[in-house]
Amino acid sequence: MATSLATRSIASLTGPQKAAVLLVQLGPERSALLMALLDPEEVELITVELMRLGEVDPELADEVLIAGFGELVGPAALGQGGPGFAKAMLEASLGKEAAGEMIDRLKGGDDKQPFLFLEEADTRQMVSFLQGETPQTIALVMAHLRSHQASAALVTFPAEVQADVAQRIATMERTSPDIVGIVAESIRRKAGAVLTAQVDEVVGGMQPLVEIINRTDAGTSKQLLEELAKRDPVLADQIRASMFTFEDILSLEDKAMQLVLREVDAGTLAVALKGARDDLRDKILNNVSARAKENLLEEMELMGAVRLSQAEEGRSAVVAAIRQLEESGQITIQRESDDEFVA
Repeated sequence: MATSLATRSIASLTGPQKAAVLLVQLGPERSALLMALLDPEEVELITVELMRLGEVDPELADEVLIAGFGELVGPAALGQGGPGFAKAMLEASLGKEAAGEMIDRLKGGDDKQPFLFLEEADTRQMVSFLQGETPQTIALVMAHLRSHQASAALVTFPAEVQADVAQRIATMERTSPDIVGIVAESIRRKAGAVLTAQVDEVVGGMQPLVEIINRTDAGTSKQLLEELAKRDPVLADQIRASMFTFEDILSLEDKAMQLVLREVDAGTLAVALKGARDDLRDKILNNVSARAKENLLEEMELMGAVRLSQAEEGRSAVVAAIRQLEESGQITIQRESDDEFVA
């Protein structure tokens, strides 16, 4: 269903929505020139909004033009968005075949992403949308969000609620499409968006929760797991076994460790090693060259004491590099269910 912007203000529009309004005024050919300069991900986000776009208020269109192009003069050629406009613009930019493939993919993808409208929401907005909702509803929404979005929102809730939501995400299986649709529509109304979407299945389970917890700070993840262990010790142990912490670098083979260290700058490593256990220091120092080891030790000595939060940030950077290499298939992490977890 088209999204009418006849009564919306510019302050209520997301970035992609503003871009869509602007492109409608420029027409397909001029829009194609602009879209050709954008990344594929940006093109997709804007195209989604173009396909949903309905009537555009003339005053709103002027505001968008003035905000984006302060030096632009002359009347705007007002128009209407929608799948037809999006198709014409993409054909001019990408060619007929590529345009058709993207439109088909986006039409199908919209049905499978019921909470796509939350993509541009910041943490404050996200929390306000979820305020007053049950833990089950919060878990359902977070299971569909990007892990960094879900993590940022999760840490704002009390510890007990965090544990409740975490447990529900981990144990979530398939949920009725009708129920998910009702939840999505309810949150959409809170968000002030007039969108329609259907859903095939819930993306819940252990892995989404692990990714969410991995993106929280060390204190939050420790507290969450402790609370979760009170509710479901077995589930907490499973999550711990699936997570990778800085202490787990001891389980990496030297060759893998060396690949990781190439991805982290010396300054970050020096901070990460401040206050670390001897065996963790040795693991890193034994996998760099003699000269690099000497420079690293010197830098650690010169920087003096650092805040614990700084050291944790440095260690998080090392862990992030490990996860990235694992995702790309360059290294393999051995995870055993009986591994000791160190928070």
